[in-house]
Amino acid sequence: MQQTAIKNIVIVGGGTAGWMSATALATVLRGQYNIRLVESDEIGIVGVGEATIPMIQRFNQVAGIDEAEFMKATQGSYKLGIEFVNWGKLGDRYIHGFGILGQDLWTVRFDQYWQRLRALGKARELDEYSITRMAARHNKFMPARPDLPNSPLADIAYAYHFDASLYARYLRGVCEQRGVRRTEGKIASVALRPDNGFVEAVVLESGERIEGDLFIDCSGFRGLLIEEALQTGYEDWSHWLPCDRALAVPCKSASVLTPYTRSTAHTAGWQWRIPLQHRTGNGHVYCSAFMDDAQAQDILLKNLDGAVLADPRQIKFKTGMRKQGWNRNVVAIGLSSGFLEPLESTSIHLIQSSIARLLQFFPDSGFHPLEVAEYNRQSRFEYERIRDFVILHYKANQRDDSEFWKQCAAMPVPDSLQHKIDLFQARGRVVRFDNELFAETGWLQVMHGQNLKPQGYDPLADLLPVEEAEKYLESIRDVIAQCVQHMPTHADFIAQHCAAPRQPMPK
Repeated sequence: MQQTAIKNIVIVGGGTAGWMSATALATVLRGQYNIRLVESDEIGIVGVGEATIPMIQRFNQVAGIDEAEFMKATQGSYKLGIEFVNWGKLGDRYIHGFGILGQDLWTVRFDQYWQRLRALGKARELDEYSITRMAARHNKFMPARPDLPNSPLADIAYAYHFDASLYARYLRGVCEQRGVRRTEGKIASVALRPDNGFVEAVVLESGERIEGDLFIDCSGFRGLLIEEALQTGYEDWSHWLPCDRALAVPCKSASVLTPYTRSTAHTAGWQWRIPLQHRTGNGHVYCSAFMDDAQAQDILLKNLDGAVLADPRQIKFKTGMRKQGWNRNVVAIGLSSGFLEPLESTSIHLIQSSIARLLQFFPDSGFHPLEVAEYNRQSRFEYERIRDFVILHYKANQRDDSEFWKQCAAMPVPDSLQHKIDLFQARGRVVRFDNELFAETGWLQVMHGQNLKPQGYDPLADLLPVEEAEKYLESIRDVIAQCVQHMPTHADFIAQHCAAPRQPMPK
């Protein structure tokens, strides 16, 4: 069968999505394709996606990025999980930590023994059986020690916090070394091929015409190619996730550099807190039907670590996804493909997984419709499963202090999510659908953290005598506590391995 390779790839838009796409393509395609990125310095980027999940390490490894160098360049800090405050009831706190919980025994998951002993009043808090959660509680950090296979120290999973604009700048430097051509300019129009409606070229305000075979739309919410040119359509999920605005603002750092993101629920939304080396990133995600902009800003500014470093910036959004992430010869990556609020730090991961999926189904000039359809099927699956996980946080609340939270608790949810909740409430079981992003331990931590209570547990957990089960749990807890005690603080680890050069103080 005759196959004709494409040659010219055009990325529309920079920011994290554009430069991550360019980095991955330049690395994997090894200079065999022409890669050109078009962006305008006049167009701002959203740039608040500063928290990640552990899969970002895989991206950096494939791209050949040195961790210490990257951390210095982006004012980065380490992340062991997310602390959720006031999400179940007012005053509640729990951490969704990365990595594993406890240690499985025979064919029964650790959490089932924990559920059994908890019902008997013989188990400690779930925190104490997770090395990442305990390290986060004590502001400790170190990377995993794979040379210690029987130790919890081998199981430390982590991600990063970083300045998204510095990350894009850093990746731009990597890309330009690998042959990516950057063009500065604003796009005035998009030319479509008359025979099949594929994008033929983008035309800049300067009059320059940039032709391509494959176009990657990283133009943000606007969706310049995927929506304005191809009119792909958008699926609105705001009936499940009603927050539609965010205010973002940086402030001075707190005295302690915490190795986790914090999400604090307020009366009609939630506030993020992301500690970097040089500042703290903050934002307030809220629902405009229940709170006006002035109220939202007042709440945000009253709940900061230190002095404000810039004016709050507003972002308006509609939660949902593009009906097709790949349409004709355009692949939407980043905010142009959809939006899920950053409650579980999935924005940058969705960029990464879209790039990986594009490479898996990389096209020739025929753009085989079966491969495009499979890309879109997998993309939808990923978006919908993450959507369900985010909805869970809103649905599983017991707050009675505002109409917003009462409405969230009462709302019907997707059948796929309701099935997970029902299974958990029956015997504490969590079923992972296919290879969805969040594993059983993630679902368990949020469900337990927000006070969903199983009526029973796996009957096979009764095969182990209670006394042995107690010893088993206590030994796990003791070893984790000893490991955490000997770990360096987060601040000390950064100071020793990846401290960024000090920035001059603003005058």
